[in-house]
Amino acid sequence: MKTVRVNVRSVMNSAAVRKVKRNGRDLMIVPSATLPDDVVMNGIKYPAAEIEASYASLNRTPAPLGHPVVNGRFVSARDPEGINLGYIGAWNENVRRKDGRVLLDKVIDVEVANRSEGGKAVLAAIAKGEPIHTSTGLIAKLEAVNGADDHKHVARSIQFDHDAILLNEDGAATPDQGVGMLVNAQGQDEEIEVINSALSEADRDLDWAVDSLARALEKRERAPMLERLKTAIIDVFHGTGREPSLNNKETEMTVTTEQFDALSAEVKALSDGIGNTVAQAVADAVKPLTDNLATIQANAKAQEDAELAGLVNTIVKANLLDEETAKELTLNAARKLAEKAKPGKAAGLNGATAITNADDEFAGVDLNADMETK
Repeated sequence: MKTVRVNVRSVMNSAAVRKVKRNGRDLMIVPSATLPDDVVMNGIKYPAAEIEASYASLNRTPAPLGHPVVNGRFVSARDPEGINLGYIGAWNENVRRKDGRVLLDKVIDVEVANRSEGGKAVLAAIAKGEPIHTSTGLIAKLEAVNGADDHKHVARSIQFDHDAILLNEDGAATPDQGVGMLVNAQGQDEEIEVINSALSEADRDLDWAVDSLARALEKRERAPMLERLKTAIIDVFHGTGREPSLNNKETEMTVTTEQFDALSAEVKALSDGIGNTVAQAVADAVKPLTDNLATIQANAKAQEDAELAGLVNTIVKANLLDEETAKELTLNAARKLAEKAKPGKAAGLNGATAITNADDEFAGVDLNADMETK
């Protein structure tokens, strides 16, 4: 069987880009896709079984800017010269198969990308939301077939080399471009035929439309839950509530009944799972704070109770109040009344507990008044 290099062009979903921080570095992640099951391009069929057996090899491969070319011939993106030519700090990860297609993420290290003009151009194109093509470079053996109406060969023993980012070029769309590889996997010179193919843009547009619809539905489902969660967190730390407010314009969308029915159940399950996970994470994070607050409050209450008991005892011993009445005092009231029991301060007797001796010969005599008249 003949060995060929195939470059399969597709389109990155630059509208769905997201930004993350990993290991202290700013990254941009852009969804991409390639090779649907049993697709036929340029008379070659790519069977689902062959894709299933090989697609995982695309994980952690380079995502160079364009297919590296040395002396007019394509080279592997993993070849040292290929790396020097095309590397912009991007690679492929999270490769998976879903609904009969290979999906993957382009991960771009923002700092590294900004070190080269090509990397800066890619970041600028993503920021503008411009369509960005990708092109999967793979090696395959062609098995000839007879009697098939739509293909003459079947791709076998597929080996993925990279998934490149294309800007301002039709590289993988022109069938007559490319004359071979400079170096094979064993490091030996080998010239093999290069075939450039392009996936149907109609299939790609449908994929992105469904993906965008699912994201919009997810956002609409999650918005009330996230708003309620935010209100609950604010209440924990500030003790004040507020009514959730939603900007309906941000979550409004128009979809057909068929589209909504087809996707709402799946998105609802996803959003509920996310909601439960976020709520549990917040509860776990807040629990140490609330537990510590409860301990502080309990200790403070115990100290206040002990202080109040001591003050009640002082007040009773000073005959300011009887014990039953003294125990009904608040802490602040007990503090003020206990001041009257200190040495050097006259303690005014309470009318309910004062003892008057009717036989006291000085009863009713105001000594101060007598002194003032002298």
